[in-house]
Amino acid sequence: MKNIKKDLLHPPLSGSRWHHIWSGFVGDKLAVLALLIFIFYCLVSFLAPLLAPFDINDPAFIDLINSEIAPSWISQDYRFLLGTDAQGRDLLSVILYGTRLSLTIGLCAVAIQATLGICIGLIAGYLGGRIDNFLMRCADIQLSFSNMMVAIVFLAIFQSIFGIAMYQQLAMVILILVIGLSEWPLFARTIRASVLAEKQQEYVDAARVMGISSKRIMFRHILPNTLSPILVIFTVQIANAIVAEAALSFLGLGMPATEPSLGSLISEGFAYMFSGAWWICVIPSITLIILILAMNLLGDWLRDHLNPKVYKD
Repeated sequence: MKNIKKDLLHPPLSGSRWHHIWSGFVGDKLAVLALLIFIFYCLVSFLAPLLAPFDINDPAFIDLINSEIAPSWISQDYRFLLGTDAQGRDLLSVILYGTRLSLTIGLCAVAIQATLGICIGLIAGYLGGRIDNFLMRCADIQLSFSNMMVAIVFLAIFQSIFGIAMYQQLAMVILILVIGLSEWPLFARTIRASVLAEKQQEYVDAARVMGISSKRIMFRHILPNTLSPILVIFTVQIANAIVAEAALSFLGLGMPATEPSLGSLISEGFAYMFSGAWWICVIPSITLIILILAMNLLGDWLRDHLNPKVYKD
């Protein structure tokens, strides 16, 4: 009897489908390469304090005497593998810490998007009625505004009211909140669509008959069966959040120079692009492009293989 109840409440996932997904992943060299690149980025950014040749928090790290030294394969100066920027900072060290910062902002911002969007989507899809209409109209209003424009306006107003010094102290937290709160409707609408289909299934009816609370039905039984599209969106949104942070930093509304991200490095190096010190802008740009490309390739692969319309058991 317990096994029957378990099967009703938790319909078993098809082993053949997961085998198909795993086989497809192993057989797709591009997807494997993209995952390895992302793991590599995560490892080197996490281990930045150990891998970086210099400590960026050391006051002696900035040395104008060493400014604009070309990469070692050009200058033959092997103290700085990727060269230095206009402030004399080792570019490799700054890029490692900048990648760490960009990934942290991207992951935390998307975690906020997913948490808020999943909760709203579950409530709207399961309860329906006026609650559904109200929440979806809020999502429509949010989507009617350009997310980048909202972020620019909010950050500009914050700097005007509280000053640049206060903003620089809270820049990372503010960027995470602004990017995270601006794109939750994508998760909410996707979850809502999945919940509308799932709540008609027999295991949901069985849970209601057994007297299980709506909250437990939503989060314990329906949510696990709606995670496939969420994984796809989560992967793509990390890339979008990193790009948004880079764009804001390029416009001067992102991370301060004392806490460089990939976007702020590109912004600072752009002024030297045509003065001969091209590496200050190009190398961080290539670093960011490879990361975004790997994330988008993973998102495309997950979309193709986790879409139930594409694969049938």
